[in-house]
This record gives sequence, structure tokens and C-alpha cells, in this order.
Amino acid sequence: MELAEHQQNIERSEALVASQNKVLKNTYLLLSSTLAFSAIVAMGSVALKLPHPGIIITLVGYFGLLYLTHKMRDHAGGIACVFALTGFMGYTLGPILGSYWAMAPQVVVQAFGGTALIFFALSGYALTTKRDFSFLGSFLLVGIIVAFLAGLGAIFFEIPSLSLAVSSMFVLLMSGMILFETQQIVRGGETNYIMATVSLFVAIFNLFTSLLHLLGAFQSE
Repeated sequence: MELAEHQQNIERSEALVASQNKVLKNTYLLLSSTLAFSAIVAMGSVALKLPHPGIIITLVGYFGLLYLTHKMRDHAGGIACVFALTGFMGYTLGPILGSYWAMAPQVVVQAFGGTALIFFALSGYALTTKRDFSFLGSFLLVGIIVAFLAGLGAIFFEIPSLSLAVSSMFVLLMSGMILFETQQIVRGGETNYIMATVSLFVAIFNLFTSLLHLLGAFQSE
């Protein structure tokens, strides 16, 4: 009797590990595809010299597509929503990249390298460490809301120092998000690879733009 129960526990454990590995694999496959798609859209936006849509359209488009993706997360159409969201974000990034590239191309390269280094280092750590990062969840949520509101204040009131402070906050917050979300996938806290992809993509996107802003400010000085 005990042997049969032990065998069932082993089978359940193996099934759980297989499910978690599947979510992780699907997340990284979709994430790599959306990153490539977003980069292509951004480069197209730069090449065509498309204007930035503005803060209002950017926020409406982002939160609208994010809401739609969340609603469709359990359906095949959710993948199309992810590409729509990441493509839109790539489009909004294009004009920003164009301006930085014209000013100092090395800043774009440095921001890209820094983002890649931080992502791979933190992802590798989250995949191998036994330390529990679940406590970061509520802290990250509050921190992102505060940083987002402060960022809007910096834009509307044109306060450069506050804008730099917000970028620094986002570098820390997005680094924490990468740690938290990756471990959530590994430990079964996140079972939907579409939402996991969106979380990691947004973290990488904001990490890159924040580094771009900080490095650009230091370069101009």
C-alpha cells in the first residue's frame, strides 16, 4: 500500500516537473520570437522615420492590447495578441532608437549589451538557485505603480532629474521582475506561457529603454 502511494507521488512529481519544463520551453520560444518581431518592427519604424505616436496613444495602445492578451491567454488567439502587443511596442521604440542612434550609436549598443547581460545572468541565477523570490511579488507591484506615476509626472512636468531617477528605479524593478517571473515559471507559480512571455518581454523592454535613457544622459554630459 505504502509502495503504491510512494509510486503515485513520484509520478505526480515527474508530471509536475514535465509541465513546468513545458511552460518554460514554450515561454522562451515565444519570447525569442516576439523579441525578434519587435526588433524588426522597430527597425522598420526607424527606416521609415515614423513619428512617435505620443504618450496618450502609446498608453491606450499598450494597456488595451495588454488587456486583450490577458483575456485571450487561454486561447490560440492569445498568441496573435502577444505579437500585436510586442509589435506595437516595437513601433513606439523605433523613433526613440532613431534619435539615440543619430546622437550616439554606441549608447544603443551598450544598452542592448547591458540588457542581454542582465537578462541572461538573472535568468540563469533564478533557474539554479534554491532561494525563494516569491516575496518580491507585492514589492514589485507597488514599486512599478509608483515608478509609472512618477514617470508620467516627469513627462508632463518636464523634470529631467525625476526622469533619470525613474529610469534607475525601472532598472532595479525590471531586474527583480526577471528574477521573480522566471522562478514563478520554474516552481509552477506561473502556468500560462503567454502571460509569462508578456511579463518577461515587458521587463526586457523597460530594462532596455531605461538603460538607453541613463546611458544617453551620461553620454550627453
